[in-house]
Amino acid sequence: MTNAPAIAFADVSKRFVRPDGGTLGVLDGIGFEVPAGEIVAILGPSGAGKSTLLNIAAGLLMPDRGRVLVMGHDTAGPVDWRCVGYMFQDDRLLPWRVAAGNVALALEAGTMPAAERRARSRAGLALVGLAEFADAYPHQLSGGMRSRVALARSLVGEPHILLMDEPFSRLDAQTRSAMHSEVLRIQALRRMSILFVTHDVEEAVVLADQIVMMSPRPGRVRRLVDVPLPQPRLDKPQTLELVAELRAAVGEAETPEEVVQ
Repeated sequence: MTNAPAIAFADVSKRFVRPDGGTLGVLDGIGFEVPAGEIVAILGPSGAGKSTLLNIAAGLLMPDRGRVLVMGHDTAGPVDWRCVGYMFQDDRLLPWRVAAGNVALALEAGTMPAAERRARSRAGLALVGLAEFADAYPHQLSGGMRSRVALARSLVGEPHILLMDEPFSRLDAQTRSAMHSEVLRIQALRRMSILFVTHDVEEAVVLADQIVMMSPRPGRVRRLVDVPLPQPRLDKPQTLELVAELRAAVGEAETPEEVVQ
């Protein structure tokens, strides 16, 4: 495994133009790295630019200032995006496709033969424990099962990096905990690098090797927190202590600066 970081942000800033012609500062001078094979959480309040930062890492947006390197390649130039998977906040399953068809969707942009796409999509469902539901439609699946299908779709291309935008925020606590265990199991199996967005302090502590705490808008890095606790962490005394500490820190966040003239 290379020593180079999976993702590196260097002085990344982003503004959006407002309808009145002013500008809204969303990110300001963001700099941190996602080490290869580790899980990093971006933790912050709503409006802190977390999803914007994730979309910049995915090449869906470009920064106004600064650089982003994905596996050593500047996103302003050629990047092999097949090495990056993205799991969105909504599962975005197509209701007219069965689970296997939804997973295979991630492979249809290339030239892979249909038979191989089908085989890989079913293998992806087996990876997340849904082999027997390959032919089920989304309306026949529970919320947790739909999330597993979305996870399988983001992994079917065997990415080196997985980006996750609060994918479990709409699940109940028990199902969310099960999905956390699933992510940790698959990450240990594949040794992927994961960068995920959350506003849930406990989720960040339970999953991440490092937490990037962001200020309210415009988002800045307030603190980098290493989490050297052994897995599993849920309900362990050290975990609860760190969760309480970080919740207090989040509560002390600075007042957001909404408009940049």
